[in-house]
Amino acid sequence: MKNGQFITFEGGDGAGKTTLIDAIYQTLVSEGKSVLKTRAPGGSPAGQEIRKLLLNPGEISLTPRCELLLFLADRAEHVEHVILPALKKGQIVLCDRYNDSTLAYQGGARGFDEKLVRQLCNFATGGLQPALTLYLDLDPRIGLERLKKMGLHKDRIESEELHFHEKIRQTFHKIAKQETQRFHLLDASKKPEEVYQGAMRWIYDLCG
Repeated sequence: MKNGQFITFEGGDGAGKTTLIDAIYQTLVSEGKSVLKTRAPGGSPAGQEIRKLLLNPGEISLTPRCELLLFLADRAEHVEHVILPALKKGQIVLCDRYNDSTLAYQGGARGFDEKLVRQLCNFATGGLQPALTLYLDLDPRIGLERLKKMGLHKDRIESEELHFHEKIRQTFHKIAKQETQRFHLLDASKKPEEVYQGAMRWIYDLCG
């Protein structure tokens, strides 16, 4: 990796990640920066097919172990074919979800051992870590209510019980305490413009 910067965005469902990433992307592009906006799962051609299996509720039932391995398969393809090439070209990569989501969803909420999940994530990504992670922190009750008001169809994971989403948030908070240099919380209950301004301060500090 030469001059690229890898920035990831995390948050519970309904926290506003997509809106924030879109706004940041538009700002950086308008400033003449070379930026790639991507997401996980689904950031590569193979990942798009994996995403359908993971998130679309339907007749196919996935065991927690299968779910974990599918997320990791998506991640391996994503890093190899999308993220690393962009970083080597000196691009700023904005990624909607990465390893922290796997730790929170499959580790914290599904109950897989944290050390094992970290090892598997490290294997899938070849050890690639983001330079900066911005976590949109929001009470899951509020996030799920936002989705309901927007009339959005819940995917398979969003349809889990409230307790599942509360464990996800608890794990993200744990990561924030463990990795204070990389992982930063943004209060997603604030107005979108305030969340955006808080995010841009961290990004400008990293990218200039």
